[in-house]
Amino acid sequence: MSISRFNAVEKASNRKAVEAIIPDIKVSEYYGENVFNRRAMKKYLSKETYKALTIAIDNGTPIDREIANHVAAGMRMWALEKGVTHYTHWFQPLTDGTAEKHDAFVEHDGNGGMIEEFSGKLLVQQEPDASSFPNGGLRNTFEARGYSTWDPSSPAFIVDDTLCIPTVFIAYTGEALDYKPPLIRSVEALNQAAKEVCEYFDEEVKKITCFLGWEQEYFLVDEDLYSARPDLSLTGRTLLGHESAKNQQLDDHYFSAIPSRVQEFMKDLETECYKLGIPVKTRHNEVAPNQFELAPIYEECNLANDHNQLLMSVMKRVSRKHNFRVLLHEKPFMGVNGSGKHCNWSMGTDKGANLFSPGKNREDNLRFITFIVNTLMAVYKYNALLKASIASATNAHRLGANEAPPAIISSFLGTQITEVLDRFENSAIEDAIEVNDKKRLSLGFGQTPELLLDNTDRNRTSPFAFTGNRFEFRALGSSVNCGTAMLALNSAVAYQLKQFKKEVESLRAAGKSKEAAIFEVLKAYIKESKPIRFDGNGYSEEWKEEAAARGLDCENSVPLQYDAYLKPDVVRMFQDTQVLSQKELEARNEVKWEIYIKKVQIEARVLGDLSLNHIIPVVIRYQSVLLDNIAKLKATFTEEEYEELSVEQRHLIRKIAGHITAVTTMVEEMVEARKKANQIPELRQKAIAYHDTVAPYLEKIRHHIDDLELMVDNQMWPLPKYRELLFIR
Repeated sequence: MSISRFNAVEKASNRKAVEAIIPDIKVSEYYGENVFNRRAMKKYLSKETYKALTIAIDNGTPIDREIANHVAAGMRMWALEKGVTHYTHWFQPLTDGTAEKHDAFVEHDGNGGMIEEFSGKLLVQQEPDASSFPNGGLRNTFEARGYSTWDPSSPAFIVDDTLCIPTVFIAYTGEALDYKPPLIRSVEALNQAAKEVCEYFDEEVKKITCFLGWEQEYFLVDEDLYSARPDLSLTGRTLLGHESAKNQQLDDHYFSAIPSRVQEFMKDLETECYKLGIPVKTRHNEVAPNQFELAPIYEECNLANDHNQLLMSVMKRVSRKHNFRVLLHEKPFMGVNGSGKHCNWSMGTDKGANLFSPGKNREDNLRFITFIVNTLMAVYKYNALLKASIASATNAHRLGANEAPPAIISSFLGTQITEVLDRFENSAIEDAIEVNDKKRLSLGFGQTPELLLDNTDRNRTSPFAFTGNRFEFRALGSSVNCGTAMLALNSAVAYQLKQFKKEVESLRAAGKSKEAAIFEVLKAYIKESKPIRFDGNGYSEEWKEEAAARGLDCENSVPLQYDAYLKPDVVRMFQDTQVLSQKELEARNEVKWEIYIKKVQIEARVLGDLSLNHIIPVVIRYQSVLLDNIAKLKATFTEEEYEELSVEQRHLIRKIAGHITAVTTMVEEMVEARKKANQIPELRQKAIAYHDTVAPYLEKIRHHIDDLELMVDNQMWPLPKYRELLFIR
């Protein structure tokens, strides 16, 4: 075993878990203590300022500078009492991460000293460098100015000694440079469109809230083993490594007892989350070894997205205290399940009604069917866009495998809801509209209570499944910003609801009653959107053929999937909902193509380095050991004995030599393919070239190295193996 690998394995094996410091109090007593929430606002703001601020937050109205000055003063006082020394505008550039620049709460006092200062101007607006973030050509290097602007709807929070203020990030010319502006616009577009449709059923509805509940999957690996793997350190995934003899095939990790070291990490993580107001609720082992999941109580979409971004940062920080590294890559290990981020999405009224829940009367059930069918129509019309919204170089390794939805968007409804829609399609207006919310199931045991069954089963192969009172968008990757998919979904549904209202009003203008018009439009939608409904096995080859026959988007190339953003109907939809302009869409696609190129480029460079500088030299040394042994056999035994005793070794040497030749040849070819692709000036074509001519070498080279791992002396192999990486000691 190599020295570095030996040391890493020894440290991981002998390490004791770091003790998590958990407050000996109820969660409710310290929940949100590091958040400038309404409780803190009430304490540190005047009644007038508090009222003005909460009205602005609840109604989405602008906050004037005078109110901002009062808020800043209260926020500063609260932060200073907690030992805070700096503040930052916390935003989400187009990197799937977060960004922050820290400034101290100090200004000159005019007498050679300093005073703690924080004004409304500093709260509301800062000027970060816009040219150094991905911008798709919106800003040139010499045009560096950009602005971050306070988002009052997401409360400020404290991390260590810094007050973090959630903000939007825009270019000097006004275009969005992050995920938050279009996400907020999409939430508002959905609110307006859904509210107008809701008025058909309840004229007192004033606001529709979009809810999001994400499920974050992740892997943990020992820090020393992680550090001994350059591929994990630099790309987030293992670019080589043969499968462990035992991995997940026994399903013994799923929902099993959480390992004690991991449990301590989870406790510490949950404590930090509660202090930051992140309402985490569920934790469990996932299917793959060392894979886990964390899920929160659902929140308003924008806030939930902020909390997920914050969570990923907190996970990385807390894991280091426990000598772990968190892996958020969608496919860090070959041969076992990858990680996703299921997004549970729903809409609710200000009167407490879930628009995806059946009601107790005809009107409520008609409303339920209206929103279900319009959502299906949006997913059907924009299935290529929704697929593009979750497409990435990293998620491509996961989608379509036997643990994730296929790279084809379809929607699972379940038998009961399918029957409801089929019955509605063939019903007359005077027929009853019945949707059973819950059914009862008796298990036949005297001591066991009846179960309440949801109105649908679950289909883990469906990318967009109805799960009782919400839709679960299951195709998102674990490392992604939820906003990219949520803004696409919100916008598509908002636009579809607007089209629905236009069609209903057109029929009413022609003399039909409101209910008759709604019936007629919904019946047509149910029929038109049938191709998107699929309740079968999304993993099957038959489904791929059927999906293509249905006209669904089946494109497998990630760079080509991004073309969906620039289709005329998609551009029109985003413009009509005022979520993204054509210029912003074009820029975002440039960013997506650029990031795809760089991801594949980095992996190719790392694999080339590992192959030629780590693996092949060790393999050659082992080959030399075998050759030396053969020479000694020849010198010791007769020719006949030598031929018999050395046959297997000579065969092994030939196999090793073949793998060495294949690896070195393909690394050279991969480098040449990369050089050729780099000469292409246009990003889309360059991304296509990287997909078609560079990325295939990653698997080809890996195949040979993984075979070599089983041939070379275990003591000589330079990198920690899967059996060491995948099982926490």
